[in-house]
Amino acid sequence: MGSSSSSYAPKTIYLDVDGKVQKVVFSRHCSPCDIKDFIFFIMTNGPCEICVSLLSFSIFSSHRAFRINELKTEVTNRLAMLEKRVELEGLKVVEIEKCKNDLKKLRDEMTSRGGGRVNCPCKYNFDDGKKVTPRRDVPNYPKYTLSQETVEALKKPTFDVWHWEHNEMLSCLEYMYHDLGLVKEFNMNPITLKRWLLAIQENYRSNPFHNFRHCFCVSQMMYGMIHLCNLQEKLTLTDMGILMTAAVCHDLDHPGYNNTYQINAHTELAVRYNDISPLENHHCAVAFQILSLPECNIFANVDPEAFKQIRQTIITLILATDMARHGEILDSFKQKVDNFDFTNEEHVTCLKMVLIKCCDISNEVRPTEVAEPWVDCLLEEYFMQSDREKSEGLPVAPFMDRDKVTKPTAQIGFIKFVLIPMFETVMKLFPQIEEIMVQPLRDSRDHYEELKQIDDAMTEPKITNHKFASNALQSVEHTTPSSRDSRKSLVPAKK
Repeated sequence: MGSSSSSYAPKTIYLDVDGKVQKVVFSRHCSPCDIKDFIFFIMTNGPCEICVSLLSFSIFSSHRAFRINELKTEVTNRLAMLEKRVELEGLKVVEIEKCKNDLKKLRDEMTSRGGGRVNCPCKYNFDDGKKVTPRRDVPNYPKYTLSQETVEALKKPTFDVWHWEHNEMLSCLEYMYHDLGLVKEFNMNPITLKRWLLAIQENYRSNPFHNFRHCFCVSQMMYGMIHLCNLQEKLTLTDMGILMTAAVCHDLDHPGYNNTYQINAHTELAVRYNDISPLENHHCAVAFQILSLPECNIFANVDPEAFKQIRQTIITLILATDMARHGEILDSFKQKVDNFDFTNEEHVTCLKMVLIKCCDISNEVRPTEVAEPWVDCLLEEYFMQSDREKSEGLPVAPFMDRDKVTKPTAQIGFIKFVLIPMFETVMKLFPQIEEIMVQPLRDSRDHYEELKQIDDAMTEPKITNHKFASNALQSVEHTTPSSRDSRKSLVPAKK
């Protein structure tokens, strides 16, 4: 190879844009407008393998230098300032609308300059356009001081999850990680923990059921079971970190349509994961995409070999939440529970799989006023799916069909044949959960069976008046509170 005859070799790259290959050459005499337009193209389309080398490449004109990172930071800061204005409490409606219009105008400007987002092989493309990185200034999200009453209530299944805003739930999750000693055990940077939690929250969609509040429910129940079952004395801190992190991440970016729909509709997720737990595989992928960001990696200071094991177990636990595997996992645990060995790694892994399953579907363990709204949320999500399946000519499950299911019929079979058998099996290992977890499930079963009797009576064609139904309703009103008072919700004070 000979030496170059020129002291400056123009930078040449090739871009594939909408199937057309474009050649871009940077020289010392590029016009500022051309360079700026290209910078906006890179910014709005995201870095791919070609773009990455340019992010640190300074482009010079005869008078000034344009730096992509600096321009991107400037635009990002403008967006952040506008979004922060929208979020400030007390803004008048007119001011909020003005901020939204400013945001839309800025985003439209970026999109028009960049020509829209193109698929990039080095990034996940979320269907709703969410970014994995948090949008707000994470270290400064509102910090709530938890009262002692709240701290104690967090350890119980009776905790009322409906009384908390997102920032408050973030503070509660943050507290759990500190309280369990996980921050110290994994040498987490507290600011990184905050960034990670906010990135998690922003990658849960606004579904009726599978949303960030559900994530918080599952994580809070896991925290409660850790205390109720004295798991700190039986499992390692690493195990505790795996349980909590899997609970927090278990439904990330859930689209609101279950695996059956994904498979029957041949969606991108089903094709990507070969019809094998497509949603759960996606939750895992998003979880570790977030953890791959240096600013969100709560395990950054963990030994690589240890992290490899942590990652594998978190994946195992999240995949265990696929209800298609329920019978297989519970049968495996039943074979071990009578001679359970906490020093046996296989036994402990199986226990952790059952624990996250319990927490994932534990709403009926909670007080009636906390549990019942979740049934409405779940049915709303089911009906959304079944309506879509009908419109697309896909099979519809009877328990999701708005024309065939009621709240009692939706819950009775699930409580009798899924929840109670699983929690009673766990009770063999931890007898202390009977009063606070298993008995409420039995009460809930009885409650919905009584409601079903009323529904049946109301629809009985031979009944010309509703005397029987009225008597049955009075019976439920008189008996239900006494049978379910044992799990009154706690609405702790906020400070």
